[in-house]
Amino acid sequence: GLKDFTVVEDGETYAENAGRKARSYANACGLPALADDSGLEVDALDGAPGLYSARYAGEAADDTANRAKLLQALANVPTERRAARFRCVIALAFPYTTNVRLGEGVVEGSIAVDERGDLGFGYDPLFALPDDRRMAELDVSEKNRISHRALALANASWALDVMAKTLDQTS
Repeated sequence: GLKDFTVVEDGETYAENAGRKARSYANACGLPALADDSGLEVDALDGAPGLYSARYAGEAADDTANRAKLLQALANVPTERRAARFRCVIALAFPYTTNVRLGEGVVEGSIAVDERGDLGFGYDPLFALPDDRRMAELDVSEKNRISHRALALANASWALDVMAKTLDQTS
C-alpha cells in the first residue's frame, strides 16, 4: 500500500517537491492527490534552512538538533536581523497527467533567542510572530487559522473543489 510509498524530495523548490509528491501519489493510487512541501527561511542565513529544514542538522537529526543548529548559526546575529518566514506549497495532481495546481502560504516572523511553548513541533518554539508569541504557544485552532499550511490550503481551496468534482464523477 501507500504506507510504505516514499518519494525522493530532490527538487530545487518547494513547488517542485510538492508537485513531485502529489503526482507520484496520484499515479500510485489512480486518484487525485494533495501533497505539500514546506520550510523555514531565515534572511540572515540567505534563506536557510529552506528546503532542508527537516534535515538541517543532518539526515537523522530530530527537531531539537535542528533548533540547536539554527540557534548556533544565528548566535552573532542581532534580534533585528533575524527575520524569517515559514513557507508552504500545496500541490494537487491528477493521475496520469503532468498538470499540477499549486497554493502557497507564508507566515512572517523572526527567530527568537530562546524557545517558548510546547504546543508545536519543528521550529515552532523559536518562531516568533510579530506580537512575540511563538508558534508553539498557539493552540491548535489558532495555529490552524494562521499557519503557512492553513494559508496554502486556503490558497488552494479552488483545487479542492476541482478534486471533489472529479471524485464525484468517478464514484
